[in-house]
Amino acid sequence: FLTWTWPTTKVHFDVRSHKMASSKANYATKPIVQRSPDGRKSMKTSKAHLEVRLVRNWSDGGRVMGTKADDTRMAAWIRGRETKAVRAAAEHQPKEWMKKAVSAISAGALAMSVTASGPVLEPAQAAAPMEVMQLAKLTAGDPQKNPNALLRNALPIDNKPIRAIQQNLELISEDLRVPGVNFRGVSSKVNASYRVATKNKDKILADVAEDKKAAAEDSMAKLVKGLEALQETVKVQDKQEVPLLQQELLRYVGDIEQDMVKGFPFEIPQEYSNLPALKGRATITMDLSLKDNPVTDKARMVIVVDGYNAPITAGNFVDLVNKKFYDGLEIQRADGFVVQTGKPEDGDGYKIDGKLQTIPLEVKVPADEVPLYGETLENLGRFQETPVLPFNAFGTLAMARSEFEPNSASSQIFWLLKESELTPSSANLLDGSYGVFGYVVQGADILQDLKVGDVITSAKVVAGQENLVNPRRGSSPPAPPPAAEE
Repeated sequence: FLTWTWPTTKVHFDVRSHKMASSKANYATKPIVQRSPDGRKSMKTSKAHLEVRLVRNWSDGGRVMGTKADDTRMAAWIRGRETKAVRAAAEHQPKEWMKKAVSAISAGALAMSVTASGPVLEPAQAAAPMEVMQLAKLTAGDPQKNPNALLRNALPIDNKPIRAIQQNLELISEDLRVPGVNFRGVSSKVNASYRVATKNKDKILADVAEDKKAAAEDSMAKLVKGLEALQETVKVQDKQEVPLLQQELLRYVGDIEQDMVKGFPFEIPQEYSNLPALKGRATITMDLSLKDNPVTDKARMVIVVDGYNAPITAGNFVDLVNKKFYDGLEIQRADGFVVQTGKPEDGDGYKIDGKLQTIPLEVKVPADEVPLYGETLENLGRFQETPVLPFNAFGTLAMARSEFEPNSASSQIFWLLKESELTPSSANLLDGSYGVFGYVVQGADILQDLKVGDVITSAKVVAGQENLVNPRRGSSPPAPPPAAEE
């Protein structure tokens, strides 16, 4: 048994049976009523939710009494970081223990609390849902973790031929990972893409917005020519050149798909229509100064934020970037699970005239035309649905918020770094609970090397500025640099 001790209660936890008992209530057999820290909200809680509460209380100063091995096992499970220790412990536990551990962790997800030392994002285990494949259907296979592929899948379009080309080109990556390269598989997918591109050119271009026809026709011509070049490269089995051409062709596909988007796809609900909103996409460069990195003292990330599926969340971020809010802020958490920043010195988030500015939780699912606002998918009973923007990719960007209030996000952001081995595909424990609004598409590797105290020297919008509407007072974009003298 492990025992948590606080001034008011003592709770015993059986590591093997996963049962709990308390000096105040039999938490293991019946729901209880808990009250939020501010005393305003009460709720019935299940055993799993209570277990997570106990976990957090333990982390915040509760005392664990048990053997050293038990303490190590529970610390690894609780913190969700020492995956090797978890796996080692699991070898000596029934498989059901693992399932219950995942169940308990899922109740907690990821929460932000503000302490004297700054914000704390408590980790939960995360895994990625399946890629949205051709015809927007989920199919069996490995989760899609490539940020550019996730962004392509998230575009609000419905053109089967271009999606088929995209799918085939993306699946080449699976063949490239086979020892020695599965060139037969590569050839099959390249030839299929070429047939679709040549036979369905008119169907593809018919869905392009009228003012983007010329650009799309140019991209289509480059795509066909590039597919012919890739066919020849596959014939000679050049395994170094194949992935380079693959990525080039996927860029053409992405450009064509982007040109198919005809305006903003939905109306933002009236109650949020006064907030900054990004009606499209934007690209941000973020430069960082590294203090104790033995390789370099500078780094740059390129981030794409998606207003098609998270207009309020992405708009809030772009607005703050324009305001230079993040310039000079330090990295405030970097623990191998997430990297977090965005907490100013004078409070929990961005303020205007001393008032904290917050935005609602915003989650878009494929089945709905408009994002869901203000409630988690779990609270809505839709926890099995996968958001359009999932926590799949290394460097997924999302808003931090307080634990009990979905609409409390302001300026604190986090990048997710770690996918848990404990969580199966299609059961990501963060999806639908936190607002994803973008992905790092270049320079993401630096995230794993960032440390607390590293500094964001500059964040700038380099594309998509015109998609921002309703900027907050005083948050206009910086003036462009003066033209060079001739």
